[in-house]
Order: sequence, then structure tokens, then C-alpha cells
Amino acid sequence: MSFAKTPGWMDWYAGPSKPKFQVPAGSVDAHCHVFGPGAEFPFAPQRKYTPCDASKQQLYALRDQLGFARNVVVQATCHGADNRAMVDALLHSNGRARGVATVKRSVSDQELQDLHAAGVRGVRFNFVKRLVDFTPKDELMEIAARIAQLGWHVVIYFEAVDLPELWDFFSALPTTVVVDHMGRPDVGLPVDGAQFELFVKFMREHPNVWSKVSCPERLSLTGPKALNAERSPYRDVIPFARTIVERFPDRVLWGTDWPHPNLKDHMPDDGLLVDFIPHIAVTPELQQQLLVENPMRLYWPEETR
Repeated sequence: MSFAKTPGWMDWYAGPSKPKFQVPAGSVDAHCHVFGPGAEFPFAPQRKYTPCDASKQQLYALRDQLGFARNVVVQATCHGADNRAMVDALLHSNGRARGVATVKRSVSDQELQDLHAAGVRGVRFNFVKRLVDFTPKDELMEIAARIAQLGWHVVIYFEAVDLPELWDFFSALPTTVVVDHMGRPDVGLPVDGAQFELFVKFMREHPNVWSKVSCPERLSLTGPKALNAERSPYRDVIPFARTIVERFPDRVLWGTDWPHPNLKDHMPDDGLLVDFIPHIAVTPELQQQLLVENPMRLYWPEETR
């Protein structure tokens, strides 16, 4: 089956540079995706976009190019609740990948057990309205209660302006909660302003909440310009991510977000994204926590006991 890409869709960057920053041994890319390939794993009929193909082989080649050891593959919204492409990537990872699924209320206990056996350790709830249709909160809470019994966590994707409305629901989730991309703050606002301080307060008051300090290419207003000798693009995002890393060092994760869905103005060089890391985790100890200890504790706890 063939699919026509959404007009204007930007393909992933095919020639990533070799990062100057060498990640610690055992590092985990804790947020990435696979798309199709559509001929093998069709995209969902209700999808909001049709992407390019981005296969498991290409993802794992990027992993090796960047110096990572493992991946966390997050279910892409273009596949809806059909997790076959993501699960296939896990099954062909030789144990080096874990997954985050999307499921519906109708998912059976056996299906959850099968996902767990494949390496899934979380479910994603998406609240970004331009990407998904609204799912009733009672349905999401029911799913959260069921996956809590498996020791899974909930990944939440939302935009900063919606946090006040979603605060009570997020606070009631019975699992570890992982926030995608720091809740998408407006980095044109002050890092100590009301919007970002609310997110910091949310993490401070809820010790079960973690955050991915990922996607500077998605949050930046300046883009990849103004590269200097230190290869530090997306400089306007650094104060936000560094704040979260330094205040909550044991509850942060990092990922490439490859193949970077729904970007409109540029497609990032993944090597430069890796070189962003030492600007937000400025000591070897923080880098070890961000890239190795934290994702291993969350996704491979059996290897950390």
C-alpha cells in the first residue's frame, strides 16, 4: 500500500554529522519514533498527517552513528492505536529498545501482556489538539489504572498554555508520569516567568513526574542559527532545559525525537542535537544521570537492581 505524504512534509535529515560530544557508555535515546514503512505497516485512517517512511533499520543506524546504546520507541500518532510498527522495532532490537504504546479502553488484558513481553513499558496520552482527537479523561484514567498494575508509566504530551486546565487530571494519575518536551514552553517568555514556573512547580509538587528535556528544534524561536565553535544551536532553549536538569536531576530524560514529525521550517542535524546536551547537563555526573541512569531505571529496572 502506498501513501502520499502530507504536502510540505519534511523528510528526516539523511546525513547527520558525527557529534563532538561523546555520550557516556550505555546512553539511551529515550524519545524516538518509527513511521511505517507504510507498505508494511499502514498508517491509521484517522491520522492527522501522513509522514515519510522512517524504518527501524534507519533508526538503529542513527543510534550507532550518534554513539547511543539503546532506544525508547514512542508510538507515533500517525499509527493511532495500531502498535505493530513500534512493536516490530522492539522485537528486532536484540533487547536494546523499549516502547511506549497508544492503547484504547477496549484493549484486552492479553494484548497488554503481549505488549509488555515485547518491551512496552508505558502508554502515551496526547493532548495536543492539532495532532489527535479528544479522548475522554475517564477513559484515560481507566487505562492508567490498568497499566499501573504492569508497572508501566504514562507519558503526557501537552502544550504549556493547557497545563492549568490539565493539572488536576495529571495529578490524579496513579503511575510515574513522564512529560514530553518540558510541556512545550514558550521560550520567548522568561525562564523565571509565570508560565515556566508553573511547570517547575508541577514537578516540584509531584515527585512522580519526570520530564524529557528534548526537542530544542521544536521549541526554539531562533532555530539552528548562530552556531559557534561550541556547536550550540537553539540557544534560547538552553536556560529552560538546564533549569529542569539541575533542579530534578534524577527525573529527566533526553531523546532525539527522530524522525522529527511535523516540523515546518527546518529539519535538524541529529549530530547537532547531541551536541546540545552538554549545554543543558554541564557536568559528567548530570550527563550520566540524564542519558544512562535515569532511562535505565525507568525502562530496564531489572538491570539496575
